[in-house]
Amino acid sequence: MEAINQRTEDVIRYPGWGVCVAAFVGVMVSFAAIMPYTFSLFIEPLAKAFGWHREAISSAFGIAAMTVAVFSPGIGALLDRFPPRRIILPSILVFAAAYASLSLLTPNITRFYLTYFLLGVVGNGTAQLAYTRAVLTWFQKHRGLALALVLTGSGTGSIVIPLVTQAVIHNYDWRHGYLALGCIALLGIPLTALLVRNRPVSLVQSANHHSPTGMSMGAAVGSVIFWILAFMIMLEAFGSNGLISHLAALLTERGVSARSAALTLSIMGATGILGRLTTGLLLDRYFAAYIAAIMLAISGLGILALTAATSRPIALLGSALMGYGLGSEADVVPYLIARYFGRKHFAALYGLTWAAYAVGGATGPIVVGHFYDRFGMYQPSLIVGLALTCIVGAALSFLLPRYPAEGNHCAEVTVIGDLVAEN
Repeated sequence: MEAINQRTEDVIRYPGWGVCVAAFVGVMVSFAAIMPYTFSLFIEPLAKAFGWHREAISSAFGIAAMTVAVFSPGIGALLDRFPPRRIILPSILVFAAAYASLSLLTPNITRFYLTYFLLGVVGNGTAQLAYTRAVLTWFQKHRGLALALVLTGSGTGSIVIPLVTQAVIHNYDWRHGYLALGCIALLGIPLTALLVRNRPVSLVQSANHHSPTGMSMGAAVGSVIFWILAFMIMLEAFGSNGLISHLAALLTERGVSARSAALTLSIMGATGILGRLTTGLLLDRYFAAYIAAIMLAISGLGILALTAATSRPIALLGSALMGYGLGSEADVVPYLIARYFGRKHFAALYGLTWAAYAVGGATGPIVVGHFYDRFGMYQPSLIVGLALTCIVGAALSFLLPRYPAEGNHCAEVTVIGDLVAEN
C-alpha cells in the first residue's frame, strides 16, 4: 500500500496536488503574506495622521507577533484534532474583518493595538501552520516539494500585495489601503472551502494503523533538538522581522522613493519564492539542517547589504538576497519536525516553534523602533546586529544530528494517510 501511495504522488491528478493549489492560494493572502510585508507601508502615513511615534506604531507589530506566539500552540492542537476547514475558514473571516476595520482608526492608539491583537489571535489559522497540516497527510515521497509549493504562496503574496497596497495608498489614502487588505484576505475562502482537507483513512490503513505515530509531546518538547530548532527560528525572526517591519521607512529615509521601497518588498517576495522552491527540491535529497544554514547565511548577507542601501540598485540587491535566504525557514522547520518527531503531534509542535518565531518577530521591530526614536535615524550598526542574529541562527543548525531513518516510529511516521479527516 505504501508503494502504491508513493507512486500516485507522481501523477498530476493525484488529489493531494489539488490540496496544494488551494493551500498555495490561502497562504498567498494570509497573515504570513500580508502582515510582515505591508506593515512598514503604513508607518509614515500613521505617524503623520496621528502623531504617533514609530516605536509606538511598531509595538502593534510586536503585539500581533506575541499574540501569535501565545495562540499558535492552541491552533496547532485544534488542527491535530479537527478537520482543517473548521479552523481555517472562521480564521479568515475574522482576519479580513479586522484588517478592514483598521480603515476606521482614530487617534486612540489603543484601538490600533486591540486590532493587531485580534490579528495575532487568528493569524496562524490563516497561514502555513494550518495548511501544511493538511498537505502533509497527502505526501511522503514528495513532501519537501509539496511544502515548498504551498509556502511559495506567501512569497507570491508578498510580491503582489505590497505593490497593490502602495498603489491604493498613493492614489487614495492609507484608510483605503487597510480596506483593500481586508478584501484581499477573503480571496482564500473559495478554494479552501472546496479542496482543503486531510487525506481520508483507507480500510487497509485503518486496520494496520489505528492512530498516527511519533514522539509524545513531552518527549519532543524535552529534547535538545526541539530547542535548537526553536532558537534558530527565534533568532532568524528577530533579525528579519526587525528589518522588514521598518524596511520601507528605512529606505525612504535614505532617499529611496516610496514606490521603489514597495518594490524592494516585492522583490524580496519574488526571491523568496525561488528560495522556497530551491529548498523544497533539496530537502528531498540532502540533510535539511545544512540547507537551512546556507540559506540563513545568505539572508544575513542580504541584511548587511541593506546597511548601505542609499540607492535603488543596492536596496534591490539586499532585499533579493534577504528574501532568497528567508525562503527556507518555512520549508525546513515543518520538514524537520516531521522527520525528528513524527506527525502524531505535528501541528501542536509546529505551533510551538511558531511561538518561538513570534517572540523573535515581536521583539525585533520594537527594538528597531526604540532605537530610531532614541537616535532619530536607523543606525547602520543596528542593522548589522540584525544580520548577525540570522548568521548565529544559521550556525546553530550544525548542532542538529542526522534524523533517524524512515520507519523509526519514535521520530517518523511511515504512512501519512492515516490521519482522521472529514468526509
